[in-house]
Amino acid sequence: MKIKKGDTVKVISGASRGKEGTVLKTFPKTNKVLVEGVNIIKKHAKPTQSNPDGGIMEYEAPINASNVMIAEKKTGTTRVGYKYVTETSKKTEETKKVRYSKKSGEVLD
Repeated sequence: MKIKKGDTVKVISGASRGKEGTVLKTFPKTNKVLVEGVNIIKKHAKPTQSNPDGGIMEYEAPINASNVMIAEKKTGTTRVGYKYVTETSKKTEETKKVRYSKKSGEVLD
């Protein structure tokens, strides 16, 4: 899954199409993401000690990761790829795998 917690994403299909938000949580096994302010559902809650009034509660439900794309300020929505970047310090050379925007070529992490 190329989408990580904290990414800004835009919904590209479904009932919440066009909305943007940040990823609150990812579910890699089911290929779903929880996005802030997107795919709001309503649940009826019985009165409890912690919630004495009960009523109708609104929650964000997970949305399939294939229905969202990474959103950048400069280029809009973009695809994500991986590349290896070599960092050289005084004595060592490290190769890291990083995510990058396919439109702008900038590293996302």
